[in-house]
Amino acid sequence: MRIDPDSRALGGFSTFLTFVALNLLYIVLCLPVVTIGAATSALFEVTIRYSDDESGRPLKDYFPAFRANFGRSTVLMLCLLAPALLLGFSSVFWFSHPALFAGVAGVVAVIGAVYLFTAFLYAMAQVAYFRNSVGQTLKNSLLLPAAEPVRTLGVLIIPVTAVALTILFPPVAILVATIGFSVGAYATAFLFRSVFTRHEA
Repeated sequence: MRIDPDSRALGGFSTFLTFVALNLLYIVLCLPVVTIGAATSALFEVTIRYSDDESGRPLKDYFPAFRANFGRSTVLMLCLLAPALLLGFSSVFWFSHPALFAGVAGVVAVIGAVYLFTAFLYAMAQVAYFRNSVGQTLKNSLLLPAAEPVRTLGVLIIPVTAVALTILFPPVAILVATIGFSVGAYATAFLFRSVFTRHEA
């Protein structure tokens, strides 16, 4: 028996293992917390490239992208993800109070947190795709969710679904830890490319 290294089955298995390794690498590099921005932008960079006719080498290109994007992605993370988390925590505080105004404040906090989280995803994808300044990227990231509501919904569905399924069915966490982030980034890469193509000057 002879195994053909160019067979579709072997190629598909190799791609699967690549995405598993990429997922685990992403999780490990997110553990220091301060590196979440750089790890996310690097993940978007290699998956956006791969979504374009499977160009690039996701694993080999990941660390160079991580190093190149570290500065801009970290600043943008502090500008967008940090306040999103603060709003998320504040919503828990407001919802714990029975007063009507507290409930309204909680809803506003949740909406703000979701919007800023979406802007953070757009920012990390822009760092991966463009070489704009931090200021321009921040401005674009805050405008794009409102300018592209349908595609933004698509970008949000993947992480929201993953979190919801993990809460409802805890064993799903194993799937998320194995391929959830890398495959999710690959799926959203097509949406990001579509958005950026529409707005690219």
